[in-house]
Amino acid sequence: MNIEEYRGVWVFIEQRDGQLVDVGLELLGAGRDLADKLEVDLCGILLGHHVKELSNELFEYGADKVYVIDDPVLANYRTETYMKAVGDLVRKYKPEIFVYGATANGKDLASAVATEVMTGLTADTTILDVDVEKRLFEASRPAFGGNIMATILCKKHRPQMATVRPKVMKKLEPQPGRQGEIIEETIDLKEDDLRTKVLEIVRNAKKAVNLEDADIIVAAGKGIKDEKGFKMVEALADVLNATVGASRDVVEAGLCGHDHQVGQTGVTVTPKLYFAIGISGAVQHTVGMANSETIIAINTDPDAAIFNVSHYGVVADAFEIVPLLTEEFRKALQVKTEEGGVAHV
Repeated sequence: MNIEEYRGVWVFIEQRDGQLVDVGLELLGAGRDLADKLEVDLCGILLGHHVKELSNELFEYGADKVYVIDDPVLANYRTETYMKAVGDLVRKYKPEIFVYGATANGKDLASAVATEVMTGLTADTTILDVDVEKRLFEASRPAFGGNIMATILCKKHRPQMATVRPKVMKKLEPQPGRQGEIIEETIDLKEDDLRTKVLEIVRNAKKAVNLEDADIIVAAGKGIKDEKGFKMVEALADVLNATVGASRDVVEAGLCGHDHQVGQTGVTVTPKLYFAIGISGAVQHTVGMANSETIIAINTDPDAAIFNVSHYGVVADAFEIVPLLTEEFRKALQVKTEEGGVAHV
């Protein structure tokens, strides 16, 4: 492999039922920075059926080019079809960096493509950068149980690939009317040639816990100790009309389900307000919430790592301070409602 032939930064643009998934737009923001440093084009890879018109929105969010394969066999995600489509594009156009959202489909596709084109893949990265002189993609992620950050390089193979969780990167402000180049390609596959068939798509009901879109999250850590402590956290969340989050310790203790978990092995969130109650601040948790707009931490340990990422810190026993906060918020919101206003925290 002559790695000098490979140029350009690519982002896999996931769409579902003709609607763009936010993580692709978020990765265009990160990709724009990488492409500018390397002085190359930022390209979106868009697969599906009747999806070409989505390209205009990708240009507004930073893409210079969009490679489109629009074909009925790509209407629904299947590893077999998407792997071939992306593999063909990689072999033909030779990108040096290729990032995917760490969604169910994105992770499946990225690993399949890595095998197809014989390159490496860094999973669940949280920091992306590039060594411009060596043209090496620096993909960093928590390692060894979240105790360190590891930067992983792919020196001898191209493209250099990584998956990135939703909500980790920030979308650029769109530039209405921004234009770019659409490159249309085809895929040499017919439905009759495929080993897998989509017989039916069953939509699950919306998850009861939707941390990704929550404006306010009240999160419980190991310091809340037991079910009584967790109910205390739920009471504060109820008053604030917030969503309850949790660290891995709380989930593993059986106090709530995995769908509440924030962090490396849970979800990444960016709420307007994040309460970290009894959370020590291990890297495996903070990588999932450090980009929150405002973080309020409550912990008895003044040296707890959570205070390094928080905007406001309270060194106190959560069992004393949280009930007081709950009551004060309840009173304040009640007064606002009685005055005829709309209660906002």
